[in-house]
Amino acid sequence: MGLSPPGLAGRWRRLFAGVLDLLIVNIIAAPFTWTSWNYAWDGSRGVWDRYPIEHTFVASLVAFLYFWLLHAFWNGQTLGKKLFGMRVVQENGARIGVGQAAVRQAVATLFEWLCCVGPLLDLGWILFDPRKQALHDKAARTVVVNA
Repeated sequence: MGLSPPGLAGRWRRLFAGVLDLLIVNIIAAPFTWTSWNYAWDGSRGVWDRYPIEHTFVASLVAFLYFWLLHAFWNGQTLGKKLFGMRVVQENGARIGVGQAAVRQAVATLFEWLCCVGPLLDLGWILFDPRKQALHDKAARTVVVNA
């Protein structure tokens, strides 16, 4: 566990794959949260209104299912990771399990719910970690490698 496994995926590729995955998640979640746009900007009053929490919950659920199911059942890859040639594996290089993928995504989701600070802390950890692990990777004992 002390040495980095060969073939760790690069930080920039992880960033671009993550952005692509979030775009896909937002497209998938849009039909379920479309009415939330009515609440974001109230043109008649010229003010921003509160964002309904139920839409945030639905979008988070869609994101959780997307990342969990694809990592668990599609060789540790999401669409973004597949396009950028990466996959999630256990620290020993074995395929990620269903439970392990669920823990990984549950921890990532918890950090996302900690407004602003959570995602920065979780993903910012990659910048300083010698194995390029985010905190959700550390919790699930996974690494992102070249596919």
